[in-house]
Amino acid sequence: MNSLQILPRNQLPAAMTTARYVHWQDGDMWPGYFEEFRDYVTQGETLEELRENLRDLYTDLTSGEIPGIRRVAELAVG
Repeated sequence: MNSLQILPRNQLPAAMTTARYVHWQDGDMWPGYFEEFRDYVTQGETLEELRENLRDLYTDLTSGEIPGIRRVAELAVG
């Protein structure tokens, strides 16, 4: 099972996978989503619980088992 660990850049092992995410506090909850997967939001009661839920969500989204996942990409056009 893949596990995404969210660490500051200066503490990343050489082979560590990272993914940028957006989060905010909404009342008592911490919603968040990955920049690459903006349509898929998760939340936690604490920031650490949100990070754990994001790791699980990332695994689900990148496993290939869920059809029709929307992704963000870049294209050179000029």
